[in-house]
Amino acid sequence: MADAMKSRIREFVLSYVKDDELEDDENMFELGYANSLFAMQLVLFVEKEFAISVPREDLKLSNFQSINAIAALVEARAGQA
Repeated sequence: MADAMKSRIREFVLSYVKDDELEDDENMFELGYANSLFAMQLVLFVEKEFAISVPREDLKLSNFQSINAIAALVEARAGQA
């Protein structure tokens, strides 16, 4: 599941970020690929795609800065369902 989840996250991110060499641990915000609007799109994508709710306390840039960070958030939230 983890590989499929990361693959789906990567697919979504790369539909907006035109860098096929983006590594899973690279910070998309520091690289200038993402902004606050994209962050909200990520939140909505995660909630819809993985059928989880992202509570206010998890709405931190650190949870959405990389593919690995997003995957870790999804795993943590799915484990609490």
